[in-house]
Amino acid sequence: MLHALQCLLDVYTLALGAAVLLLCWWLRSGRRRRVGEPPLESGWIPYLGLALQYRKDPLHFLQSLQKKHGDIFTVKILGKYMTFIMDPCQYQHVTKHGKQLDFSEFASDMASRTFDYPRLTEAAFPQLNDSMHKAYKILQGDGLSELTSSMMGNLQHVFKRKFSQAADWRKEKLYEFCCSVMFEASFMTLYGTNPAADGQKDISEIRDKFSKFDAKFPYLFTSIPIVLLGATKKTREALIHTFFPDKMSRRLGVSDLVQYRSSVLDKYEQLLDYDKAAHHFAFMWASVGNTIPATFWALYYLAKHPEALAVVRDEIDHLLKSTGQTRGPEYKIHMSKEQLDSLVYLGSAIHESFRMCTASMNIRVVQEDFVLKLEGEQRAALRKGDFVALFPQTLHNDPEVYSDPEVYKFDRFVENGAEKNTFYKKGKKLKYYLMPFGSGVSMCPGRFFAVNEIKQFLALMVTYFDLELTENKTVGLDKSRSGLGILLPDSDIAFRCKPRS
Repeated sequence: MLHALQCLLDVYTLALGAAVLLLCWWLRSGRRRRVGEPPLESGWIPYLGLALQYRKDPLHFLQSLQKKHGDIFTVKILGKYMTFIMDPCQYQHVTKHGKQLDFSEFASDMASRTFDYPRLTEAAFPQLNDSMHKAYKILQGDGLSELTSSMMGNLQHVFKRKFSQAADWRKEKLYEFCCSVMFEASFMTLYGTNPAADGQKDISEIRDKFSKFDAKFPYLFTSIPIVLLGATKKTREALIHTFFPDKMSRRLGVSDLVQYRSSVLDKYEQLLDYDKAAHHFAFMWASVGNTIPATFWALYYLAKHPEALAVVRDEIDHLLKSTGQTRGPEYKIHMSKEQLDSLVYLGSAIHESFRMCTASMNIRVVQEDFVLKLEGEQRAALRKGDFVALFPQTLHNDPEVYSDPEVYKFDRFVENGAEKNTFYKKGKKLKYYLMPFGSGVSMCPGRFFAVNEIKQFLALMVTYFDLELTENKTVGLDKSRSGLGILLPDSDIAFRCKPRS
């Protein structure tokens, strides 16, 4: 008995000693706020900091710190110190500091780690990054028009196959439906078809692997080793092998954009076939990873608000009538980029769904100790290696900028029959008022094509089909992807559609 009591006391003493040592280590290693630096919230858990509180509900977490500290504060999250700039009037003062606040190094590290290819340093791959960025010119001008036309044809090809025999109501799950149609049409538009395989089955298998990988993407983004994520490593390798050069060379109808990227990668002998394929895989994820959930939310809100659906449908019907087009069983409607741009109510409905479901984080890495000068004589001393972050979801939910921000208003971005682009905070016109695609140098270069894809999908849906939700429930936001772009729905919802008579 005495021996057991002595053992218990020894264990207690060791545990107490370990706790004291841990406390001493934390006190010694804890960061101290310097003169001129923003208020600091480090939390008490080593490394994690306030990551758990942030992950639970990022929007309300940051809003609570804004009430406590004002518009600028620093938070420790997963070992990183992140200074948040909460006032949208100050956003342009962050984005203009390209030298001191860099985005490219952070993005390069994250992408190479997530998609498993070597970092594209200038020393190792001279001019590769510059050549790759030139590819994005294809996403503008004539190149964008060609991609838009190809996407229109591919969407109608998918719809025709799905509904050629349909005459009555057909029940579907809305997110699954959007994912199936948009993935297949987008994949064919960019990567063409495999003549040696059943095209629909081939792309369906790729989509299944993509969905499995995408579900683990938030963990990879936060640097969790892929070996801890079950079969994710195997799934990633299978997806990468889809884009090996020998397989890509046999595909038909590959877009000029992808062909250009392939030609650039082929110039670098130090890149293995696996590395080149991993680049194509990363580009594929970038082309659909946010576009698919954005498409879901746009269609969900239109289906949930019949009055909005009616206005958008009338606008599209009017465009088709003015261009001499009629819908029919052959699915041969054409809408140019300029015509899509003229659909102001459709554009507004998409922008409003962006506003309600976007939770991106715009990150810059501080390159040197310096003082960030902001509007109104404000200053913030920043340390080298820290992050500076903009979190536009707080802007999108600001009642001073958007009245009744929790309410879906499909015409919020229409004024006097044209697109509205003037929004104010503190009486000042905002340069950045809607930010689903980032800001400054980090703005998504594929944003024009992505918006066109969503417009085309919605235009075809409301033109060809009657649709309605068949479940009386509200779909919420899955907050696990906060900071990464468009949030996924927290559940799917049933709907039905049938060809319009």
